[in-house]
Amino acid sequence: MSIIVRWIVGAVAVWLTVQIGQAIGLGLGWRGFLPALIFILGLAIVNALIRPIVRLLTLPLNCLTFGLFALVVNALLFWLTAQVTHGIVVSGFWAALFGSVVLSLLSGIINSLITPRSRS
Repeated sequence: MSIIVRWIVGAVAVWLTVQIGQAIGLGLGWRGFLPALIFILGLAIVNALIRPIVRLLTLPLNCLTFGLFALVVNALLFWLTAQVTHGIVVSGFWAALFGSVVLSLLSGIINSLITPRSRS
């Protein structure tokens, strides 16, 4: 699948995440389609470069909490990306936690619907 299609899928997933967050009233906001694309690019860079280092540094705490601390790490990286790229508005930790979990679920669902399945 092309990188542009993945980028657009990510932007749609961000838009849906923000819409769900706004409907619940969690403090997620939308700044437009182009800023969302920049947010997705920033999130990809953060997940590729910073996330492995943070996961390695928090490995003992992650083992102690049976992997639940990974949710905290994901939320903090989601919040960090939103603050740096100004693509979406995240008003606090709970909004970031909600956004990171819902974005992961929606991206997975949308990618599974778009990606062609191999037949064996």
